[in-house]
Parts: sequence; C-alpha cells; structure tokens
Amino acid sequence: MFGKSIAAASALILGLAGTALAQTPSQISQFNAWGAYSYQQGKGKVCYVLSVPVDKQPAQVDHGDNFFMVSQKPGQNVSFEPQFKAGYDLQENSKVLVKIDNRTFSMFTNGSHGWMENAAEEPQLVAALRAGTNMTINAVSKRGTKTSYAYSLKGVSAALKAISDCK
Repeated sequence: MFGKSIAAASALILGLAGTALAQTPSQISQFNAWGAYSYQQGKGKVCYVLSVPVDKQPAQVDHGDNFFMVSQKPGQNVSFEPQFKAGYDLQENSKVLVKIDNRTFSMFTNGSHGWMENAAEEPQLVAALRAGTNMTINAVSKRGTKTSYAYSLKGVSAALKAISDCK
C-alpha cells in the first residue's frame, strides 16, 4: 500500500515543483512507511524521504494527495529540510502544526506547502522523527476546513540514513 502511494506522490512532487531540468526520481529503497528517493537537478543531486498519511480527517472530504517529506540538497547547502504538501491550498497566514509524540513544531504556509517557521528547529524536528512513535499534522484549508493527518513513523530512521550521504 505505502509503496504505490509513495511512488505516486514522488512523481507528483517533481511535477508540482516545476523541475523541468530534473529527471524522474529513482527509488533508493522502501523502509516500511517511508520511501527514499533521489534525482539529478542540474549538476547536483537531490535526495529525499517521503511518506503518505495513514489516516485523514475529516473522512468525508477530498484531501487530494498529501505527503510529508525531508529533503537533502547538498549542492544548495540544504540538509534535512522538512516539508508538508497538502492536496489543496492552505489558508493564507495559517500555520501547519506537526506534532511528534509530545513535541509540536510550527510551519508557515504558502499555497499548498508548509515549511518550518523557525529553520533552526529543523534538526530538532528530524531528531523527533527518528525518536518518535506518532506524528500528526493539523492544517486549515483555504476554505476553512480543519484537517488532520496521522503518519506512521515506521522506517523513517532507516530512510533518513539512506539519504544521509546524498552527494
């Protein structure tokens, strides 16, 4: 189940990012709920891990394709950058809240994406992913619908390890 959804989301991410120069991503490996991928962009390589939600609330609405990813872009000096991608536009000036066990991180929104509000907390979020057991994400759609996503953290440590030497 995860592999097919993650592969579709992985292909989608390139299309949405407008990476005309990028090649189709290659799967490094699948680690339970998390896939590890890489692709060439210009003269550099981009590596990332990605997962899709195991539960979406409210159940009666169309959530589109949602995923959470952490990317490495050595050629751009980006190391373990977390990102949330909703299948819809997020409410302007809203926050995406990422809760891992008892720790909450805040993301700013732009369109359908969420990025860490405080970049200095990125390593802390990644450490929480590695050590955590549960992750939920709360967001608000452009229409005002409050949404919630549950992600499995099974395999995230192995997936992050697989992209740690991205060059």
